[in-house]
Amino acid sequence: MIKDILKETETRMQSAITNLEEDLTGIRTGRANPALVERLPVDYFGVPTPLIQLATISVPEPRSLLIRPFDPTTVKTIEKAILASDLGLTPGNDGKSIRLNLPPLTEERRRDLVKLVNGRLEDARIAIRNIRRDQHADIRDFEHEKMISKDDLERGEEELQKVTDRFIETIRKIGQTKEQEIMEV
Repeated sequence: MIKDILKETETRMQSAITNLEEDLTGIRTGRANPALVERLPVDYFGVPTPLIQLATISVPEPRSLLIRPFDPTTVKTIEKAILASDLGLTPGNDGKSIRLNLPPLTEERRRDLVKLVNGRLEDARIAIRNIRRDQHADIRDFEHEKMISKDDLERGEEELQKVTDRFIETIRKIGQTKEQEIMEV
C-alpha cells in the first residue's frame, strides 16, 4: 500500500514539474524561442486555438521569430492576438507571414522576469507540498484503519519526505537554469 502511494506521489509530482517546465518556456529569455508564442490563444472562428495549431513558427535569426499561418486569412487575427498578449512585442505583417523582432531585454525587464519565474517556482513548490500533504493524510488513514503498522507509517512518511525533497530540488535546479538564461546578455 505504501509503495502504491509513493508511486502515485511520484507520478503527480512529475506532472507538476512538467507543468512548470511548460509554463517557463513561455517566459522570454534573451534568445528567440518558438515556445514563446506556441500556446498563445488565437480566436479562430470564435474558438480560442493555440497558435501552434494555426501556423508554423521558425527562428530565422537569433532575435526574431517568423510565423507562417497555414491559412493566410488568419494573419490579421494572429497579429491581434500577439498585440493583445502580455509579450510586449509588435508584429510585422507582410500579408502572408508575421515577423516578430525581439528587442534586447533591459536590466530592469530581466529582473522583472526573474521575479515572475520565482513566483512560478513557488507555485510549483506549493503544488508539490499539497501533493505530499494529501498523500501523507492517506498514509495516516491507512494506519488509523489498522491497514498498516506504526512502523510502516513511519517508513512511509520518511520515503514520502525523500520523494518530496527530490522534487523540490528539481524545481530549484530548473529555476537556476531559467534565471541564468534570462540574465544572460
